[in-house]
Amino acid sequence: MSIIKRKHQHGFTMIEVLIAAVVLGVGLLGLAGLQAQSLQFNFSSYQRSQATILAYDIIDRMRANQSEVLAGNYNQALTNGPTSNVNCQATTANCSSADMAAFDLTQWECSLGNWNNNATCLGFGIEGPLADGDGSVAVNVVAGRAQITVTVTWLDDRTLDATNPNRTESLSVSTVL
Repeated sequence: MSIIKRKHQHGFTMIEVLIAAVVLGVGLLGLAGLQAQSLQFNFSSYQRSQATILAYDIIDRMRANQSEVLAGNYNQALTNGPTSNVNCQATTANCSSADMAAFDLTQWECSLGNWNNNATCLGFGIEGPLADGDGSVAVNVVAGRAQITVTVTWLDDRTLDATNPNRTESLSVSTVL
């Protein structure tokens, strides 16, 4: 009778360790990519939220000054920028409703972000959160009612299409006062 001695394998081979390391590395790279995209989408969502808040801000200001809305003093085109240096928040301010409309538009434009280095915006201490943020207000008065469309635009520099130089996002809100 012959005795056959069997060799029993103990531990891992180097190949098994290398394969496990490669699988772990690929998994960690995938997780890092997922985290990067999450940050990108989270920032884009933040910008859209800020644009929504800013659009409703000017609409609320217009609700408080409806006579000037009906007079057309809240119409504002894109790229117009801040126009008024009157500070209607000062305790000594004696602002008319037209002055208040100009002040509202100036504060709103400063809040958008495109004019963060503008002297008027710096004087008010306002810095907007949107990259190249701009806005327009269109008022159409029909039968004594104001149909308002507020549009906010900004540059979303974290979009997936980095080859597109025009990565401008836009948000429009319409209401009737």
